[in-house]
Amino acid sequence: MSSSAIPAETFDAARAVRVLLREARMGALATLDADGAPYVSLVQVATASDGAPVLLLSGLARHTRNLRADSRVSLLVDERRAGEELQGARASISGTIAKTEDEAVRRRFLMRHPDSAGFAGFADFAFYRIEPKAAHLVAGFGRIVDVERDAILTPIGDAQEVVAAEASAVEHMNTDHADAVAAYATVLLGAPAGDWRLIGVDPEGCELMAGERVRRLDFGRRITTAEDLHKIMVELARKTRAA
Repeated sequence: MSSSAIPAETFDAARAVRVLLREARMGALATLDADGAPYVSLVQVATASDGAPVLLLSGLARHTRNLRADSRVSLLVDERRAGEELQGARASISGTIAKTEDEAVRRRFLMRHPDSAGFAGFADFAFYRIEPKAAHLVAGFGRIVDVERDAILTPIGDAQEVVAAEASAVEHMNTDHADAVAAYATVLLGAPAGDWRLIGVDPEGCELMAGERVRRLDFGRRITTAEDLHKIMVELARKTRAA
C-alpha cells in the first residue's frame, strides 16, 4: 500500500522512512564540492543490518572526492512509482558518511546488486556507510514529517545472534525453501509472481527481491536469537498456507 493511501490516524512516519530505505535500490547522493556548492549523483543503495544506508563508490568519482573533504551528505530515496513519480513517498536522509570494511555490509549490498560484484573487487572501489542524523519524509498531503535518527535505525545490540545467522539463513531459505520465500512475497505482501529471493533479515523483518523490485516484510515482533529467526520463518510459512 502506498503511504499516501494510509489513513492519517494510522500513519507511522518513522516506519515509512525505514521501509523506503529497506526497499531502495537507487538513490540521489548529495555531497559538497570544494567551493561549497552542492553536487548530486545517482548511486546504488542497500542497507546495513540496522537499516543504515550503504553504498559502493569509486575513489575516482567526484562525489567520493567531495566526501573525503567533507563527510556531510544527504541521500534521497523514493518509491519509484512509474507514471506518478510525485505521488509516491520519498525521504531525504541527512548525516555523515565513512568507509566501512564490514563483511556483512559487503554481502548485503551484493545480494541486492549482484551485478556490482566485479566492481567490488576493484582496488579503487570501497563500501561506505551513511550514519543518519535525521530524515525529511514527504509522503502525501499532510504527511511531511522530520524523523530523528533513533526512529530510523533498527537496534541490533541485543540481536547479534540474528545478525550472525543472517547469511546462513538466507542461503538456506533460498536453496531449500524457495516456494515459501515466493509465498512470503505474493501471499503476505500481495506482490506479483516472480523469482523472489530472500536477500536480508534483521531483528524486525526481512527483504525479498525479484528482478529489480525489493519488498520489505515486517515480522510483527522483534527477534533477538537464531532460534527466534528459525521460528519466525516457520510462522510466516504457516501464514501463507493458512491464507
